[in-house]
Amino acid sequence: MDRYDVTIIGGGPTGLFAAFYAGLRGMKTEIIDALPQLGGQLTALYPEKYIYDVAGFPKVLSKDLAQNLIDQALQYNPTVHLGDKITDMRIQEDENPAEGMPSKYFELDTEDGSTHETYSIVLTIGIGAFAPRKLNLEDAGKFEGKGVDYFVKEKSKFKNKRLLIVGGGDSAVDWGLHLHEIADSITLIHRRDRFRAHEDSVKQLFESPVTIKIPYEVKAIYGNATVEEVTIFNNKTKEEEKLEVDHILLNLGFVANIGKIKEWGLNIVKNDIEVTSKMETNVPGIYAAGDIATYPGKLKLIATGFGEAATAVNNAKTYIDPSAKAFPGHSSDMEPPPGSK
Repeated sequence: MDRYDVTIIGGGPTGLFAAFYAGLRGMKTEIIDALPQLGGQLTALYPEKYIYDVAGFPKVLSKDLAQNLIDQALQYNPTVHLGDKITDMRIQEDENPAEGMPSKYFELDTEDGSTHETYSIVLTIGIGAFAPRKLNLEDAGKFEGKGVDYFVKEKSKFKNKRLLIVGGGDSAVDWGLHLHEIADSITLIHRRDRFRAHEDSVKQLFESPVTIKIPYEVKAIYGNATVEEVTIFNNKTKEEEKLEVDHILLNLGFVANIGKIKEWGLNIVKNDIEVTSKMETNVPGIYAAGDIATYPGKLKLIATGFGEAATAVNNAKTYIDPSAKAFPGHSSDMEPPPGSK
């Protein structure tokens, strides 16, 4: 059985950058992800959404950023397992450890019946397995896929359509800004008086052609084969209003679950894994980076996830090989990846 230096659990942007850095450090690497493709939420939820806060990109489409990260990560040929979940983890003693290698290693069982051996683990699972929060309405479920959507895979489906967006976070505001140029009309409602999105995005939204109604909620959805009409109401005055719509985009957040990882003996705060400044968990050899990791002052951003990935991997390197330095040196002074120009 192959034994890896590091197993990265999660193939989103943080995990992909961790895989690249592990290759840069000469580590035998594998990636395990429950999704059928690499890229995490970038490819699974909003491939056509622009991202503005990644260094070096004034703006970049999610799917393009994901592809660049995939290309970068695969330069060092990590082993990749997709569509598979971890079911169990065990810490094993190595009776005959190789010189300079740890005396313990991890065994990871997965749903497909495989067992993976690794000296270290970097958890980059984002918010874990996630499902969208749904409207507590009797008729909402029957219109899912028939005018009620939670994600945007193709913006073209909203071309020349009347769209209602429900939500007050970054996703709702961003889609209002990204779709108003192709939709026939957009109404955005939020149940609170204030939005939870970036201030500049909210400012742009109020300057856009999007009709904004706060504090409003959905009361009922009507239609035959697809959505045709919706009743919304002001949750303070109880005033009701009917809108003719073709699509409803629900951006109400997610319900997340980190699954079996809760049983690994890690320090978990709410649904996050507590780490040190080295991205170490309380279990030696296990690190966490990205949205799943928490520490004082934590910001859940792709930009910070990249730095955490590098920190986790470089410290995993010293865990495996105490003679190695955590600081990898400047990449401009290193040998280029195999096959690169």
